[in-house]
Amino acid sequence: MGKHHFSGLEVTLMVMFALVVVLALGESAVIKGESGTDLNNNITPECPNIPLAERVDCFPDAGASQQKCLDRGCCWSPLDEINVPWCFFSKNHGYTVVSMNKPDNTHIEAKLKRMGSPSLFGADIEELNFHADMQTENRLRFKITDANNARYEVPHEHVKPPSSTPTRPLKYELELLHKPFGLRVWRTSPKKILFDTTMGPLVFADQYLQLSAKLPSHNIYGLGEHVHQNFRHDTNWKTWPIFTRAAFPNGGTHNLYGHHPFFTCLEDESGKSFGVFLMNSNAMEVTIQPAPAITYRTIGGVLDFYILVGDTPEAVVNEFTQLIGRPFIPPYWSLGFQISRWDYGSLEEVKRTVERNRQVGLPYDVQYTDIDYMEDKKIFTYDMVNFKELPQFADYMHEKGQKYIIILDPAVATSPRVNGNYETFLRGNEAKVWVTEADGETPLLGEVWPGETVFPDFTNQACIDWWVDEIVRFHKEVKHDALWIDMNEVASFVKGSIKGCANNKLNHPPYTPSILDELMYSKTLCMDAKHKWGNHYDVHSLYGYSMVLATEKASRQVFGNNRSMVFTRSSFPGVGKYSGHWLGDNAASWNDIKWAIPGMLEFNLFGIPYIGADICGFFDDSPEELCRRWMQVGAFYPLSRNHNAQKYKPQDPASYGADSLLVQTSKHYLNIRYTLLPYLYTLFYKAHINGDTVMRPVMHEFYSDSATWTVDRQFLWGAHLLITPVLDPGVDTVKAYIPDAIWYDFETMKITERKQTVDMHLPSDKLGLHLRGGAILPIQRPDVTTTNSRRHPMGLIVALDDNKRASGELFWDDGDSRDTVESGNHIRYQFSVVNGVLSMHVAHNGYSDPNNLKFENITVMGMDRYPVVVLLSDGTTSTALDESKIHYDPIKQVMYLRGLELELGKDYTISWEVKDSGRFDCHPEENSDEAKCKARGCIWQPSDIPKEPWCYYPENHGYTASNLVQTESGWTLDLDRNPDFPSPRSLSPDINKLRVEITYLSGHSLRWKIFDPVNKRYEVPVPITLPATPETDEAKRLYKVQISERPFGIQVIRKSTGETIWDSAVPGFTFSDLFLQISTRLPSNYVFGFGETEHFSYKHDLNFHTYGLFAKDQPPGYKLNSYGVHPFYMGLEKSKNAHGVFLFNSNAMDVTFQPTPALTYRTLGGILDFYMMLGPTPEAVVQQYTEIIGRPVLPAYWTLGFQLCRYGYANDQEIADLYNQMRAANIPYDVQYADIDYMERQMDFTLDKENFNGLPALVDRMRDEGMRFIFILDPAISANETKNSYPAFKNGMEQDVFIKWPPELSSDIVWGKVWPDYPNITVDNTLDWDTQVELFRAFVAFPDFFKTSTAKWWQNEIKEFYNSVTKFDGLWIDMNEPASFVHGTVGENCLGDSNLENPPYMPPLESKEKGLNHKTICMNSQQILADGTRVRHYDVHNLYGWSHTKPTYDALHSVTGKRGVIVTRSTYPTSGQWAGHWLGDNYSGWDQLLKSIIGMMEFSIFGISYTGADICGFFNPAEYEMCLRWMQLGAFYPYSRNHNSINNPRQDPVAWGETFATISRDVLNIRYTLLPYLYTLMYEAHVHGSTVVRPMLHEFVTDENTWDIDRQFLWGPALLITPALDPGVTVVKGYVPNARWYDYHTGKAVGVRGQFVNMETPLEKINLHVRGGHILPWQKPENNTQYSRKNPLGLLVALDDYGSAQGSLFWDDGEGVGTVQEGEILVTTFSASKGVLSNKIITDGITDQTAQLALGVVKVWGAGTVPISQVIMSVPGKPDVKLDFTHDPATQVLEFDATSQSHTLVKTFTIIWKTI
Repeated sequence: MGKHHFSGLEVTLMVMFALVVVLALGESAVIKGESGTDLNNNITPECPNIPLAERVDCFPDAGASQQKCLDRGCCWSPLDEINVPWCFFSKNHGYTVVSMNKPDNTHIEAKLKRMGSPSLFGADIEELNFHADMQTENRLRFKITDANNARYEVPHEHVKPPSSTPTRPLKYELELLHKPFGLRVWRTSPKKILFDTTMGPLVFADQYLQLSAKLPSHNIYGLGEHVHQNFRHDTNWKTWPIFTRAAFPNGGTHNLYGHHPFFTCLEDESGKSFGVFLMNSNAMEVTIQPAPAITYRTIGGVLDFYILVGDTPEAVVNEFTQLIGRPFIPPYWSLGFQISRWDYGSLEEVKRTVERNRQVGLPYDVQYTDIDYMEDKKIFTYDMVNFKELPQFADYMHEKGQKYIIILDPAVATSPRVNGNYETFLRGNEAKVWVTEADGETPLLGEVWPGETVFPDFTNQACIDWWVDEIVRFHKEVKHDALWIDMNEVASFVKGSIKGCANNKLNHPPYTPSILDELMYSKTLCMDAKHKWGNHYDVHSLYGYSMVLATEKASRQVFGNNRSMVFTRSSFPGVGKYSGHWLGDNAASWNDIKWAIPGMLEFNLFGIPYIGADICGFFDDSPEELCRRWMQVGAFYPLSRNHNAQKYKPQDPASYGADSLLVQTSKHYLNIRYTLLPYLYTLFYKAHINGDTVMRPVMHEFYSDSATWTVDRQFLWGAHLLITPVLDPGVDTVKAYIPDAIWYDFETMKITERKQTVDMHLPSDKLGLHLRGGAILPIQRPDVTTTNSRRHPMGLIVALDDNKRASGELFWDDGDSRDTVESGNHIRYQFSVVNGVLSMHVAHNGYSDPNNLKFENITVMGMDRYPVVVLLSDGTTSTALDESKIHYDPIKQVMYLRGLELELGKDYTISWEVKDSGRFDCHPEENSDEAKCKARGCIWQPSDIPKEPWCYYPENHGYTASNLVQTESGWTLDLDRNPDFPSPRSLSPDINKLRVEITYLSGHSLRWKIFDPVNKRYEVPVPITLPATPETDEAKRLYKVQISERPFGIQVIRKSTGETIWDSAVPGFTFSDLFLQISTRLPSNYVFGFGETEHFSYKHDLNFHTYGLFAKDQPPGYKLNSYGVHPFYMGLEKSKNAHGVFLFNSNAMDVTFQPTPALTYRTLGGILDFYMMLGPTPEAVVQQYTEIIGRPVLPAYWTLGFQLCRYGYANDQEIADLYNQMRAANIPYDVQYADIDYMERQMDFTLDKENFNGLPALVDRMRDEGMRFIFILDPAISANETKNSYPAFKNGMEQDVFIKWPPELSSDIVWGKVWPDYPNITVDNTLDWDTQVELFRAFVAFPDFFKTSTAKWWQNEIKEFYNSVTKFDGLWIDMNEPASFVHGTVGENCLGDSNLENPPYMPPLESKEKGLNHKTICMNSQQILADGTRVRHYDVHNLYGWSHTKPTYDALHSVTGKRGVIVTRSTYPTSGQWAGHWLGDNYSGWDQLLKSIIGMMEFSIFGISYTGADICGFFNPAEYEMCLRWMQLGAFYPYSRNHNSINNPRQDPVAWGETFATISRDVLNIRYTLLPYLYTLMYEAHVHGSTVVRPMLHEFVTDENTWDIDRQFLWGPALLITPALDPGVTVVKGYVPNARWYDYHTGKAVGVRGQFVNMETPLEKINLHVRGGHILPWQKPENNTQYSRKNPLGLLVALDDYGSAQGSLFWDDGEGVGTVQEGEILVTTFSASKGVLSNKIITDGITDQTAQLALGVVKVWGAGTVPISQVIMSVPGKPDVKLDFTHDPATQVLEFDATSQSHTLVKTFTIIWKTI
């Protein structure tokens, strides 16, 4: 559209019209442009169609009308609601982005240009710069300022840009919108917009800046300083001015003393929160509206925003204080109670106040004097008449251990003193320290308390020096202990100055925010006054801040190393680093007592936790009831000070009468405060270190409960103490919300309600005080001063949570010295209770208390059972506490431990055992009732405890011991059954006489065997290894054994601690033909093992859970018995020792846990043959167990490579295509499988010539290229061949290898049906499964692998298959439980004793109602052992997979001549000697990731190291993210195989696309890099029995946090794997144990230990950490191990805190049989210390030169920040060589390459690195 050219006449007429309008309206009819020029308003507002709640006010000033609104180019839409803007912004306003630049990933720069719209207040800035800085992973800064002219910015003392860019993924994203300009800040996970400025335009004029942002929730907290009558903001169009002002906090919306443009926002119940801080000190206002949204209007400076993202509200405060400065730790005495008032009138009155409060015994530490101590209210003077002895007053206070604080105002009188010059003023004049008028020279004069005054400019260094000097001088004159600074907003009693203020744009800006009086210089200085930092207009709100900085310098000068303190009335963000604050001049009103709580909570958000309100009110007389209630709640203010004003009645507690109820309740709660001061002091330490709040909103701890979001009549101390005061007159019942936790009434110690609002009865002398379960609070015996109380014994209050756990902390120093955290001059304790063990661990000890403090008393709440014994250990000795020191209150359920004398600064553990209910289930079968129970002679008593047995054994049930004979090597004894009890199962008669043999196998192991001495019973025919001779030297044994004679029981006691770790002296012991039962008490709730069953955690849940153990073709499912049987568990003891117990019994059984804690075994046959290993470490337990059952097999090196398999390959071409795709994608990959589809009709030792005829050639090709191939073999052999002879069956029949009936029943084979089909049929897959089995599945026979002849037959068949059909490298044996598709036998009619198929007691097995023969063969089937002994399948069923494994292992070695690998599904103890195991036919589900970790850790302790789960799941289609996360996890399975089932989509790494393939390749490359380390771990397991996949607790058993960890695991001792196990997560919570750890991906030390941390886990990452002190061998990865093994060997040297590390390497040819036994191996150790790396050859037996390794690249992590000057390699017989190296001091990573030296590791070397 072209421009219109006006004629001269038109221009004249328009001007005349404008003049007429001006004259008629008296208003300007022109609009000022951004440069101040006049623009004709010809813009038609483009009005958005938005909800009312989203309107952004375009007319915040007064006098809006339609015309004025349109003149601003805004939209006019009047409403009948006065709060909603009628004039709101159109789309015409704002800026556009004209250019944008991203210098790097953490910075965005943009140029903004103003859109052509009318101005609101003139002087709009045309061009702006936008700069965004992603400062940390949680902190975003964006700043908007003038592109062409510098503007005022806050000169903050602490806020600085970070020194480095973020190294972890950002938790936020910044989206920049261009036209109009706007920005959105997103949370990355879950994806959510946090701060969206697109709802309103950016306005940026010289004196008017505005920005609006929509927020995600109404949960907005903060902004100040005001009186917010509620903690959560009202979002109904509330406007809050922010500009420091001396005003009364009387409940209005006006601005008060501080300037805090910071708020937090709780997004939802997840706790995710963020904070917004505007770094701007100009006068401003903030409007909160119901969108919800916020609008900032400030009249100067720049828009400098910080967005802080946190996972919890508390985390946001942590981020904010990290930005502005962490809070200071106040001196200990300042946490005591304090008394003050304005105008005591005389020092004598002050002393009378002090004395009367001393006399009533009030805890009381600090006395103040207000300005009345001064001469004519002049600072740095004192009244020599009324306060004549003031110089000695501090000594008077100190004599009784009390402190004295004086007030200082900033204003300095210009008048002389009574008797001469006012030197303070004169010295200030001389130094030119005053704030000046606009000319920059003339001191500005105002009026404050002393009359005409000048005002120090604390931004002037000369002023700071003068101020410090004056305070030093005055302290020499009047000794005092701390400074209280007031009137520093800055306050003046005249407007601006005694001269008034000039009429200019600073004193009268175009827009004045809605501040009190709506006048900028009301009660303060002129805005054009000058400071060194700038105009008073800009720095007014920083006056108090600058005064605090100057006073802190003075405090350091005066008090030196003594901490002292400052607290201030005016504040700005960052003040809390040096100062506290009180809420100002409140009134003695019930409103003010209420409003104090939101105010104090807000200042905790602002980083000023040392906060309080004037107790009992400043103004007005305080009625007794009000003051009494205020003293109660004020006892829990962080700053607890009673202060009132001139002319009002005294309100110190004693003034109400020595015997008054007020005095009594004040003393009571102040004594509680003083008792809890160690806890409060620790909270301040945590605020100083982490930025934690001290006085904490309830919603910070219970954010998931929306009922807490508005709670502001209650508050917390830290996380654990809930304070509920009475805040209304005349009431003794209050509505109180009890959050969702166990809470104990602090005074009665009784448990209260939870997650509900209650009517809390609080009579006149009480307030609500509740302790949260899970807390351990350090305490100290109180006294009238902290000086005295700090000399008293300490103690602990332990409040147990739902899980009987608790934790806490203590920080302790001298209470007075500065910087004790930084200097290390302190003690820090960490306390925890887990499983009845209280740990008192000294995390840091750098201070020795002169009072020789001791922990004297410990109170434990929530003890629901009587403590039988309490053990105290100091780490070297363990003793039982004398009963006189233990008191138990069964009503309160509290245990009191008294007179302990535990020295401060030392570690202790206190453990207790509680009296159990003794209920051992007498009727474990279903459908028990009273009659059935009593028929067994048992007790029937219903219980309200879920799952607790109602039918249980009486105490005298069981057997009685006699003929006890104890020898040097053990015990023998006889047992007689108690005849008073009937035999409970008629089909399984009890055996009345038994024999017990106890053998001391070794110093760390023993055996006890209970059997029928008359009739020989089945015993497990599995060879195990026992010591040749027992241990007869009692001194060498870790244990002692005691026998309980009636009822019989064995007790095994660990001698070093006195703990009973096995105690079967409980009722219920039963020994019958088909049912054996024995129970034992356990030493703790921590039990691991028993398998193979699925459960939700590695640690067993002991709350009455029963698990059946019976081998079955059963996919994993909760509590379902699966493929293997492992009756072994490892238990932890309260002393942090470990033991293991193995029941050598192969019958069907179950185990029941109960919370006593106790364990019950029930087995259906055999004998009771127990083995116990005493460790004492978890790893030692496994080593001792595998010493008995056999060490784990050492698989071939290539088996540690990645493997692919699926059931359902259509043909060999599909396998070939997969192989080619994997190679093309360069994904490391060593092994390919074929499942039963390669067979002809699923028959062993055959090949499907139609679909897999090319498979042998493909196998050959793959093997030639370094790959390996594994085939599956099932045990069942088809018997229905009519087409051709089936050699496997024919040969088996000839050699009589198949399982048959006992000859007395039949001579026939026990036929079953499994996978093989009948010949010449077509399977109809539309039919149901059972019909398909009946019609199409062939009869099969099951080989009896116990027979020697069967092993020979099996080997011959495998040999024939290898030689005549196809080559292979390993064998996978499946379906060997044994599995059958019919139940028992074809026809399902098992011959013989039906009690064997359906025994009198049936464990809780899957489909137990169908009998033991469900999905397997008949229990009456007969098998024949190698020695000819005939046994029932009933007894040996669980050994079938075991018997199958060894012949397969021998056959593989014999046929291939190589080590290879056997992978078996069904296992039993000792199976690990020959085979690995996969966790079976799992499902594609997220839960399976965690369960796979649990399963692997269990099989690790079962002695089967080579384990893994089917990656991405076997059943059901996999999902992309789940499969990808599983690939990352599975890359760290020892047995790493991706395997899925027929009719499901592919899930191999190349099936999902390029990104998936890339991520898979990257993580598998890490695996292949570390294979030398993994192979070495496999060797260590093979030789020493150590674990490979290792639970964290095995390495850190003394850290009880590790006992519950199963979402992380270790490879050996050194590699920590923390996978993502849940959908959508990008952060995982992982535990970093107490050691130095390095991030594997960066080589940098993580810098934390002994704590849980949030670990960034984007989709492409798995968190890996290497433990300091270890050396890991590695190699450059290749596409398979044949090539990677040829690369030089690298070393990853992760140095510990002392600069040391050790490691080892095992190496051989990787596949030879017996290389370890023959010594054809290399074993070398590596050691690094003090800059020297060397090796030592332990075994050098490798003769094959091609298998020898050369040293390559060495990476040293933690090499230090001092630059490295050279790296020198020394080899005996050769000259030293300098190696090329790189060293990054920032990451402390040193890397050097020895490849060029061709140094083989069969020779020693030394490498030294030297610093400059």
